[in-house]
Amino acid sequence: MALVLIVALPTPIVLVWSVVFGYLGLPIAAAIPVVYGVGSAVGLVVLARTKRIGLFRASQMLMVLTLPFLMQWSLGGFANGSAVAMWAMVAPLLAHVAGASLWPWFAGFAGLSVLSGLIDSSVAETAPEIPTGVITTFFVLSFLGVALVMFVPLLFFIGERERARIALDEQTRLLAVEQEKSERLLLNVLPAAIAQRLKRGEEPIADRIPEVTVVVADIVGFTPMSEQVAPTDVVHLLNELFSKFDDLTDELGLEKLKTIGDAYQAMGGLPGTDPDHTAAIADLALAMGAEADQHTVPGFGRLQLRIGIDVGPVVAGVIGKRKFSYEIWGDTINTASRMESHGVPGHIQVTEHVYEKLRDRYLFEPRGVIPVKGKGDMPTYFLRGRLPDPPTAVPGSEQASTSTPIG
Repeated sequence: MALVLIVALPTPIVLVWSVVFGYLGLPIAAAIPVVYGVGSAVGLVVLARTKRIGLFRASQMLMVLTLPFLMQWSLGGFANGSAVAMWAMVAPLLAHVAGASLWPWFAGFAGLSVLSGLIDSSVAETAPEIPTGVITTFFVLSFLGVALVMFVPLLFFIGERERARIALDEQTRLLAVEQEKSERLLLNVLPAAIAQRLKRGEEPIADRIPEVTVVVADIVGFTPMSEQVAPTDVVHLLNELFSKFDDLTDELGLEKLKTIGDAYQAMGGLPGTDPDHTAAIADLALAMGAEADQHTVPGFGRLQLRIGIDVGPVVAGVIGKRKFSYEIWGDTINTASRMESHGVPGHIQVTEHVYEKLRDRYLFEPRGVIPVKGKGDMPTYFLRGRLPDPPTAVPGSEQASTSTPIG
């Protein structure tokens, strides 16, 4: 586009030259602009049909470089020819725009300029009579024409650069949006600290964590319910319930592990997170039970959960290449799962380890010793709620008020 623009811009000026010099009876000077105009037109037609940009580029640059000097020599040199050879300065610009090396063409311009200086006195001896006004007018046309031919493509390139910058900014914005989406997707399946390690190229990601707290929740009677309730209603119910569980998990600074069918697993205790993760998991379990109690399924009544909690060491790591999964292994996750499966509908069953860590802040009901598959007999407890905060003494009062536990 820029190449065609540079070729087309001088056309009105060279036509003026041809008409004026034809009127003054200078056939050679009048014919040279015609040669340029016809040559350019033919070149554009051939380019449109053959798409051979190299041939068009070479022919145009050759005409732009040589014809202005020939015209200047025919008119009698620099002064009498209105410095028309300045138009040859366009040849290196044309070469650069067309993707060719500009140095050979600049060397050609420099060589012809030196040659013009050497023969200027000789050609001046045969200079035709040209009115001073015409010479001056063509001086102005040469200066303005060459400046125009250089300035307009410059504006074109500035516009192209601005459009390219805007397009790049848009691509950068879209890339940032896609990166943000990828980041969110990655954080949906991996804890933030683990995602950062994965992005840094760490492999494999495997840790032994000395203490985490794991909660496993399962909807009571889900299988018969799913067989009798419309599939869309089942999916809607699970999506609504588990989305709320996700919000609660995020609010408490915990990590969702996974959902398996109607079971929801979460944990607290990753390095760098709240050290009071057992209390946070207890709060999550209580909130999950309260949330489930707000959902009613026709023919089945209110939803109930069985929830199990345990605290202890685990091994954790990222599994998979395309579909990443953050997994934990160890007795702690197995025991939490047993607390759920051996639990009571509507109750949160915890191990003695959890009870010992939270007994001063939460209300528990001993369930007693129960047989647990793969574990033998274990003492377990039901988590009932938080104990009230210790009373605050009021200055001057003899006795502080007391609160009763949440039953």
